[in-house]
Amino acid sequence: MNQPPSACPPGRPPADRWGSALWLSGIGVFLFIYLPLVVVILYAFHDANIVAWPFRPFTLRWFGALAHDRGLIAAAEASLKLAVLATLLALGVGVPGAFLLDRMDFPGKVAFERLVLLPLILPGVITGVALLTFFSFIGLSLSSGFPIVPGWPVVLGHGAALTSVVVTQVYARLRRFDRVLEEASQDLYASEWHTFWNVTLPVIRPAVLGSALLVFTLSLDEIAVTFFLVGRQNTIPLQIWGLLRRGITPEVNAAATVIFVLSVAVIVIWARLMREEGGGS
Repeated sequence: MNQPPSACPPGRPPADRWGSALWLSGIGVFLFIYLPLVVVILYAFHDANIVAWPFRPFTLRWFGALAHDRGLIAAAEASLKLAVLATLLALGVGVPGAFLLDRMDFPGKVAFERLVLLPLILPGVITGVALLTFFSFIGLSLSSGFPIVPGWPVVLGHGAALTSVVVTQVYARLRRFDRVLEEASQDLYASEWHTFWNVTLPVIRPAVLGSALLVFTLSLDEIAVTFFLVGRQNTIPLQIWGLLRRGITPEVNAAATVIFVLSVAVIVIWARLMREEGGGS
């Protein structure tokens, strides 16, 4: 019996051609996103005083210059203090807020669940201006707490802007939590505190730690809110921005490389915690 003629022209099937086109477009997107990062890291080892072609490999002197730059070191210390305090503040407000959304019913709860995301949706400029206006209204100086902290307004600003990260992560985990486990613990005469510590907390711990790492990373490179609320002490992003006003040097690339490596390490840890959470749910 004769086979019907094929509707496809000779050569590669259309599905294969579409697949190749999708692969090429995907590779192009990733190159567009990550090729600038490769260039930044490459020029951190550039053996010249300016970032210019041709590339002259390889030197570590810019990392040595970075280690002796007092302005960048002070900015790094301020950024670390700010990130740690903002993370603690976001956890202190966000974890109870997640429990409130999960365990309590109150008028306007659905609208409040949407409003929790507002700090993430609003442009940082609007958040910064709003917080600056508020702190000026209550008379809180931008340099209050210096030098122990970079300034309480910028700490509170980072905490307010990033608390929603903790709320959304922990709330999503609580929504998948089987409350029968808590009921079984209480049936065995465990107190509410022991139930929380031995049953609830181990289940939500990956979400809490993962959101803390994410808040820490976002706080380190946040610039819009920081620009409006920082006092006498610059953070790393603002310090690098000030260096860029005098021109791009390999020292700036070295600083960006260190921040990139640290950020990737934190994100990898966060991804592993989220994967463990997904495997345990």
